[in-house]
Amino acid sequence: MSAAALSLALGSAVLHATWNALLASARDVRAATTVALVVSTAVFAPFAVATWEVQRAAVPWIVVSAALELLYFVLLTAAYRRSDLSLVYPIARGSAPVLVLAGAAVVGATVGVVQALGVLLVAGGVVLVRGIHGVVDTRGVALSLAIGAAIAGYTLVDKEGIEHAATLPYLELVLAPVAVAALAAQVAAGGVSSIRAELNAASVLAGALTFTAYALALAALELAPAASVAAVRETSVLFAVAIGAYALRERVSPSRAAGAALVVTGIALVAVG
Repeated sequence: MSAAALSLALGSAVLHATWNALLASARDVRAATTVALVVSTAVFAPFAVATWEVQRAAVPWIVVSAALELLYFVLLTAAYRRSDLSLVYPIARGSAPVLVLAGAAVVGATVGVVQALGVLLVAGGVVLVRGIHGVVDTRGVALSLAIGAAIAGYTLVDKEGIEHAATLPYLELVLAPVAVAALAAQVAAGGVSSIRAELNAASVLAGALTFTAYALALAALELAPAASVAAVRETSVLFAVAIGAYALRERVSPSRAAGAALVVTGIALVAVG
């Protein structure tokens, strides 16, 4: 992976952890997520238009990516409404590169010994994050794994899609229908007042960071393999756990912190393997 791709992927990781923390701390997670999505697509629309370059071949990838993104945000809001950031984020983000690697293997890529070891470390880290003693948040873990599957899906799709479109227009076309669907669902469920209640600095900032983080990831995908980009982005796991512990006042046990570190180590092996 080149230095440019690494910098883009790391920047995406920091911003991704930050916007997830902002949404996870919201009083109404679903309404705050809706605001963030609408803001992100509205703010970056002029930039997408200014750099417009979308080939017809990109359309099928855009449609599939939008569907996976919608699923991702539905699962994400469901998870954050019932579980901690320090549980959901490491499991979701840790499982994603493993599934990306599995998807690449299905289409013929070779999985080396180092990558296989990385997968085992990620699995062990997920177990520690989940907890080995006391009550286990089974539903939270299941939602987190489903989020990881959605991330893996749109990462593989976007790797192909951006071959046929410029980054910002591609991203705008993916997220715009997701924002419209989220807005319609939120208004139907909670009315316009629920949107107004979460129209604040945190949600607006989350929206700006959502788009920027995704754009940086797509730019990295243009320079490096999908598995490597996904792996580096997951260093955000450590940022998210730290934010959960110190900013959101979540109870992060030593085993959960160790599990997050193990997840990142495993991801690094997947990337270099």
